Amino acid sequence: MKVRLYLLPAAVIMITFSCRQKSPEKLSITPVFSTLAEDSSGVNDPGAKYEAYYGLLTPVEICSIFSRLGVPYDNAALNPVSNSDSYMSMTKTAVNTGIYGVDFGYLKMFGLGQEVINYMVTIRKMSNKLGIPDYLMLNPLRQIESNIADPDTVTALMEKAFYDLRNHLMENERESIAGLMIMGGWVEAMFIATQLAYDHENPDPVVIQKIAEQKYTLKSLLSFMKNYYDDPVVVYYTKKLKYLNNYFDSFDIFFKQDDLEIDTLKKVLRSSGADITITLPTLDRIKDYVAKLRTEMVTP
Repeated sequence: MKVRLYLLPAAVIMITFSCRQKSPEKLSITPVFSTLAEDSSGVNDPGAKYEAYYGLLTPVEICSIFSRLGVPYDNAALNPVSNSDSYMSMTKTAVNTGIYGVDFGYLKMFGLGQEVINYMVTIRKMSNKLGIPDYLMLNPLRQIESNIADPDTVTALMEKAFYDLRNHLMENERESIAGLMIMGGWVEAMFIATQLAYDHENPDPVVIQKIAEQKYTLKSLLSFMKNYYDDPVVVYYTKKLKYLNNYFDSFDIFFKQDDLEIDTLKKVLRSSGADITITLPTLDRIKDYVAKLRTEMVTP
């Protein structure tokens, strides 16, 4: 027997879970992809668990996903730092600060010195445009450099940096800027995953599951953005994300009964795998729409 998981955002970063269990005679699914079978799971350790984030993601969490997927190095897929001087409006700067943040984290995976520095400098320059104090951006980056070998510490530092940044923007009645930064980072993460990890001709079930699971983070993002509808740019992008959400709503992810663990503290789902009804045409539509949205965001 399997359980289909529905996640309904209830607040900015809080999710209420509702699991609906169907009777065996009614539950008839034909998964297109599965990570439950040992020969297709990509997990060598039989006791290993897949992890899926369902809350708002920090750049570190996004890049840990890239690392597990084995996303290859390709700096041509990133937003060039040369574009940064062309972003004149606050909203465009906010969105691309989020994009550069994910690009920075992606490059850091490969230990590339000068490129990493270039993106770090660009993020600082962009944050200055947004009126964000230097210490909110530089102090966490310096601490991360000192603790890069400790994933838990790095994640905690990034989470603290996010909340400090959000609190600063909220105190200055600019919280929608934080929303736009988070949105830009999410779109960039989806862009990198669909462009560099997804292969239409030879689809990897693990990659497919990870892309499909972003239906949960997208719902969290939409719930977060809903708080800032007083900003017309937030409304504009939210409409586009809702359109993208239609593709995610067209398929289901099924977990085995009693196999799903929900870590509400870290906002992580853990399971030994899942059956997914997503099709290649749907994946291609998600990939194309994300690419189109991302192109609009990074174009000066």
